[in-house]
Amino acid sequence: MIVAERKPFEKINGSVKGYKKVLILGCGTCVTVCMAGGKKEVEILASTLRLANQEAGVAMDIQEATIERQCDREFFDEVKEKIEWADVVLSMACGVGVQLCGELFCGKIVLPALDTKFYGVTEKQGVWSERCTGCGDCVLEFFGGVCPIARCSKSLLNGPCGGSQKGKCEVDPKNMDCGWQLIYDRMKSLGLLDRLEKNQPAKNWSSARDGGVRKTVREDVVL
Repeated sequence: MIVAERKPFEKINGSVKGYKKVLILGCGTCVTVCMAGGKKEVEILASTLRLANQEAGVAMDIQEATIERQCDREFFDEVKEKIEWADVVLSMACGVGVQLCGELFCGKIVLPALDTKFYGVTEKQGVWSERCTGCGDCVLEFFGGVCPIARCSKSLLNGPCGGSQKGKCEVDPKNMDCGWQLIYDRMKSLGLLDRLEKNQPAKNWSSARDGGVRKTVREDVVL
């Protein structure tokens, strides 16, 4: 899932300063799971913003809404009237949702309330960690299902660096596992250590960013 964090309240409050009608729009999928932009978080932000405006003597009408996904245009139909009502939309979605909302309502100012972080997993309640960078050229098959691009701090494809000590990364020796230690342990458990003897070629980063916006088209499902 896409993991995001809410921006500091001071930044959010400053971004909507001067607007009279504000819609705080949440997203019901990824950012709900990571407790950053779901219905509950929308309610908390709205309450905090109302209280701050009340203390500052500022008149601001704040409405709230949460849709299933802000990355699919059909879900915006249910909040079209609210968006058109607002002077500004404060989106509590990832960067994709913020941009799509702005594209669909081109005459409306759409501001981000979250910082998009990475593609990750839930380790335990309140803890998420990165697993994928969306590089577009997946190499998991060569590394036992452990991604060296996302899990190694230097994205090394052919073994650990000299900063790896006792299975930990020099970036954070106490808390961060060395990505290559994870790869080694996984390949050993699978009986595939010999495969690590083969050097991997340099990453083809053009599949991740070749100077243009990436797009995937499935001709078999296009209407």
